[in-house]
Amino acid sequence: MCDILNKLDAIKRPRLLISAARIGSMEYRRDTHLTRHFKDGYPSRSKDALEQLIKIESDLDAKRSDAVAGYSVAHHVEVLIAMMGEARILRSAHTH
Repeated sequence: MCDILNKLDAIKRPRLLISAARIGSMEYRRDTHLTRHFKDGYPSRSKDALEQLIKIESDLDAKRSDAVAGYSVAHHVEVLIAMMGEARILRSAHTH
């Protein structure tokens, strides 16, 4: 589990994206947020959800960096919010 959290901690993104996601993560609701990103149902384990969210976010960041026309900042922030929320759940479970 620490590997996935270390990988998450190593991700570097623009400050504005991270700031927006931090604000949004205060209102994170697993059922609501994960449903947006997993059409066929989301993983029950936070670790599994986080691994998939990291892949989704990596693709979004590549689109952002390449200035792809279909890139959505709002979608990117929503994925970052979900990542932060799932990481918070994992860290909480790990400390208890």
